[in-house]
Amino acid sequence: MNPQADATATESSPVGLHRVLEPAGSALPQAARRLDARPELWADEVRIDVETLNLDAASYRQLAEANTVNGVLDTDALRDQVLDIIATRGKMQNPVTGSGGMLIGTVAEVGPQSTLGLSVGDRVATLVSLSLTPLVITDALARWDGREERVPADGHAILFGRSIAAVLPGDLAPEFALMVMDVCGAPALVRRVVGTYAGGGAGPFGRPEPIDSPDELAHGGASMRAQAPPAGPTVLVLGGAGKSGSLALAAAADAGAGRRIAVVPNQLEADRLRATDLADEIVIADARSPLGLATAVEAAGGPADITVVCVDVPGCEQPALLSTAQGGTVIFFSMATNFAAAALGAEGLAADVTMLVGNGYVPGHAAYALDLVRRNADVRALFEARLTL
Repeated sequence: MNPQADATATESSPVGLHRVLEPAGSALPQAARRLDARPELWADEVRIDVETLNLDAASYRQLAEANTVNGVLDTDALRDQVLDIIATRGKMQNPVTGSGGMLIGTVAEVGPQSTLGLSVGDRVATLVSLSLTPLVITDALARWDGREERVPADGHAILFGRSIAAVLPGDLAPEFALMVMDVCGAPALVRRVVGTYAGGGAGPFGRPEPIDSPDELAHGGASMRAQAPPAGPTVLVLGGAGKSGSLALAAAADAGAGRRIAVVPNQLEADRLRATDLADEIVIADARSPLGLATAVEAAGGPADITVVCVDVPGCEQPALLSTAQGGTVIFFSMATNFAAAALGAEGLAADVTMLVGNGYVPGHAAYALDLVRRNADVRALFEARLTL
């Protein structure tokens, strides 16, 4: 059936409004409760035959914890819950975290007005969230054991006129490339922010310094604020041994960071990171402990000019703020972040910081992340070890 011939079909929208079933006409696909995921295309769409879903870390953690009883993961219940979400919503969007993930697949059909530059047969990774991607699963996820974020699957997905996808590189294994592309927004934004500091700008946007407060005047004025050292800013990464965290550390070095501090939750991750040159200091600390984290970071050379939050657990907002110098920047990449808590926490702590939401998209982000793992042996080794595990 041609959707354009359907009497109920709306005019095609490059952002997918025509696929929204509930609430029709009043929400974009990401905010919608239910999408039209049928395989027939509007003129500017692309259909992908699904090979692998990659659930985002925060979503998978929440789903796994919700289906663990007495310390044992009920994999059948987890699989059923994911299938129910997709069938009910027409997309993979965790109703608790609001997040989804991404996928690998092969281009099956390209609408005549598509501007994505894809061809039938291209093997691609989608660079837009599954939380807004129309999706149908046809194999009941029978090959997924439920114990990891990567989900073998059969089915189809739809890309809109303004979606983003990247053809998988031929020199990297598809699963490896998927892991990198899943977090490729992090290193690109870190490079941009660190590069601005390292280049002498006043913060990530070169914003003018605020007028000195009476307290600042009494203690030396603007010198109390974060001042990027000549060698570059101090960058703190919470979750430094993870996928986005390790790439963020590499990007910080690439952009001229003066000092890199990595926070990890345990000795195992600290040992993995110490086997690399990605961080100048490695701190084992609970990223949810405001005073504990701030004290540990200060002992390692903080507070930071730039703090990057890459951990997939809630409750890291105020610890990140306390670990960042006045006038500094906090970049929240975790989908477990409570952004109201971040904003109100900054107000309550009188934290003069710029807070950025890592939205997953910076022009050229996929190419840059892939380039990093190709030329940084330390990052590549961490990713390969994670893939093996």
